[in-house]
Amino acid sequence: MENIIKLNQNNLAKIADKVDCPTYNRGTIKTGIVHVGIGGFHRAHEAFYTDQLLHDESVTEWGICGVALLDFDAKIYNTLKEQDGLYTLVIKELDGSLTKRVIGSIVDYLYAPENPLKVIEKMASVDTKIITLTITEGGYNYNEATGAFDFTNPLIHHDLKNPQAPKTIFGYLTQALKLRKERGLLGFTLQSCDNIQGNGHMAKKMLLSYVEKAEPELVAWIEQNVSFPNAMVDRITPATSESDITNLLETSGIKDAWPVVCEPFKQWVIEDDFIAGRPAWEKVGAQFVEDVVPFEKMKLSLLNAGHSVLGILGDLIGYATIDESVNNTEIKKFLKNYMNIEVTPTLAGLEGVNLDDYKASLLERFGNIYIKDQIDRICSESSAKFPIFILPTVNKQLENNGSVNFAAFVIAAWAIYSLGKNEQGQPLLIKDAMKAVLNEKAIAAKENPEAFLEITTIFGKLKDSKRFVEAYTKAYNNITELGIEECVVKMNNSVLKFI
Repeated sequence: MENIIKLNQNNLAKIADKVDCPTYNRGTIKTGIVHVGIGGFHRAHEAFYTDQLLHDESVTEWGICGVALLDFDAKIYNTLKEQDGLYTLVIKELDGSLTKRVIGSIVDYLYAPENPLKVIEKMASVDTKIITLTITEGGYNYNEATGAFDFTNPLIHHDLKNPQAPKTIFGYLTQALKLRKERGLLGFTLQSCDNIQGNGHMAKKMLLSYVEKAEPELVAWIEQNVSFPNAMVDRITPATSESDITNLLETSGIKDAWPVVCEPFKQWVIEDDFIAGRPAWEKVGAQFVEDVVPFEKMKLSLLNAGHSVLGILGDLIGYATIDESVNNTEIKKFLKNYMNIEVTPTLAGLEGVNLDDYKASLLERFGNIYIKDQIDRICSESSAKFPIFILPTVNKQLENNGSVNFAAFVIAAWAIYSLGKNEQGQPLLIKDAMKAVLNEKAIAAKENPEAFLEITTIFGKLKDSKRFVEAYTKAYNNITELGIEECVVKMNNSVLKFI
């Protein structure tokens, strides 16, 4: 193919003739933000907002240093290194058109396993004002049953014994904060961008739990010098496929080893609690509020839980993408019933939000046939997702004597899914840190369905609820006998009206 241009800083002027590119001087930008977890979501969300802000030439201190924390993050690190931190963001509009732009806000990048001390020094730098995280729900290392930090994790044992060569975010943050204290510097803001309700509170609780054991003399200083704002983040960002890379090359002539694709919708709601200053992200669409929790709960229990519902049910039926699942009329109706009957009664404090409009927008977003969000991505690490996305709704409904039938059905489907085959007998691609335990309990559930609920690190004391166990067992037996689709139809028919 002629006129192929490799994406890097030297070629940016040529690429600007084809797609929108950064017009600011990336060489003069300081890295005021260190971001850990430079995957697709960060690059479609925080890095996108920051790129927009940097087009104001008076903003020069808020560039991003992306940190690849884990061994398997080597690919994204090497890609960013070869492309000078640049990548193409491809927005897949609802009409099928593509909006493309090159993002330049990641102006530095580090690979933690290669040089841990360099990452610690970067976090400890006087220029670093904010550290942001997308380390997934499982990265916070807490036990769902107890709510406590999991000190049984072998990586945590390693970090306690090897503080200068850590492997977890907690080891890095602790050593960086220790250096800042020793050097007489202020702390920083630690901002979670992960899908956890009260993600700032969670980040604080887990970090201080680790510090109490690793460097106990730091605890009081951190409480005075580090802030932990909660935030709600939202933008559907499927995994980049080879066809996305090829399409970008064929339509724009840009050779980008790892572009990011996403939906047009974006939302970022943040508590305004930044101890060392912050970017004016509100100028480019972010919303700063006093209390994020109601917005966060709405998003986690509707969008993220909705994704899990569509993923588990769709994977068992044999669908590959989320749009296929939601465009099944009965599955869509099931999801509507779940959102209206079981989730909506648990939501409050959403001033200025039209909940009916929000739920309708979710169905439209899920149904975007151009996004092709892979179900195996959505279902990955479900053991970390269900306790955050679905179980809070179950527990609240049990407390209020409300319906739990739809949630129980989804959890029963997850138990059957964890056997590792769909309803056609084809193997499922299950990616989960608890895969072995899930499978063991799923096998036991074939004889006794309640066995799956015995995973207390996921379900806590849910198995002690007679009402939930009855709904779950009924759903499990029905799915086993009739299959997902017929059961979904029967459940939908049992609902006289949407509430």
